[in-house]
Amino acid sequence: MSTQPDLLYSEEEEALRSAVRDLLADHCGAAAVLARVETDEPHDRALWKNLAESMGLAGLLVPEEHGGQGASHREAAVVLEELGRAVAPVPYLTSAVIATEALLGSDTDEARTLLASLASGRTVGTLAVPLSAASGRKFGDVRAAGGELTGRVTAVADAGAADVFLVPTASGLFAVDATADGVSVEAQISFDRTRPLAAVTFAGAAGRLLTDDAAPAVRRALRAGAGLLVSEQLGLTDWLLTETVRYTRERNQFNRPVGSFQSLKHRLAQLWLEVVNTRAVARNAADALATAGDDTDIAVAVAQAYAAPVAVRAAEEALQLHGGIGMTWEHPIHLYLKRAKADSIALGTAGRHREELAELADLRAP
Repeated sequence: MSTQPDLLYSEEEEALRSAVRDLLADHCGAAAVLARVETDEPHDRALWKNLAESMGLAGLLVPEEHGGQGASHREAAVVLEELGRAVAPVPYLTSAVIATEALLGSDTDEARTLLASLASGRTVGTLAVPLSAASGRKFGDVRAAGGELTGRVTAVADAGAADVFLVPTASGLFAVDATADGVSVEAQISFDRTRPLAAVTFAGAAGRLLTDDAAPAVRRALRAGAGLLVSEQLGLTDWLLTETVRYTRERNQFNRPVGSFQSLKHRLAQLWLEVVNTRAVARNAADALATAGDDTDIAVAVAQAYAAPVAVRAAEEALQLHGGIGMTWEHPIHLYLKRAKADSIALGTAGRHREELAELADLRAP
């Protein structure tokens, strides 16, 4: 007999949230993020070291026998919620989730060794696919011959921070060191500077084979990434709602708080409802990934189809309801808008996930 999932946060998950939020409050304030994205080094390596090495969060999804924490996707989802609230410029989603899941889908000694290295946080891994790559779609144009890789992949998220690339080819999944001969990383213009993109070129670069069949490992990685990206989007929307409510209570017009105007109350109430629904689908997706249930694909597709448009709408509403100050570069709302827009096309658009959901539920268009 099946049991209903418990989507409430456990005491351990709330304690984890508190620890991560405290760290981000001390080391990832809005002013610091704004200043960092204006530099040539948008990644916050000191913050990553605190999160990954000091707190051990890079290895949450890695079993203890491979040097990780042996936690589940539910705990990783809590971390991503808090990182989303802070628009933290760290490669957690790309390394601790997507790259890690790809390695968990490989069963070679090389994959296990690299998995332990990623779990320690001292190595950052990135799956060499475009940020927009969706599970089940073809991507990349890298060929492998005699252990040497040739080709180019564009729009790879966090490629500039990567120590190793996991490169899918028709011959299998390979690991390529970022410093290896024949590897070049060229920064690309990124709408969201807190998660920068780059083009990665392989010109006869030496690769280490992780698995002969890249497709299952990549599919597993992209599904987990899409499912946990919803928690990041939840963190974004929750911060935007909280901050907008606070501002409308303090901002006065006609000798009264603007939040007391009926039309604004309705807009904030609608946004609150959408945040609550986003939390429900995010928790359901994280729990489905943690338990590896039969409906995991459906849970992920539903979550992404719902959450991506909500995050964008929340950012747009927050920008408008903050009035003139929301349009300034000094206010962090534009960081949230850019992250929300970038997330809306990451790992498959809402439309792509609706198509997948229709196929899974056998509701294809005539």
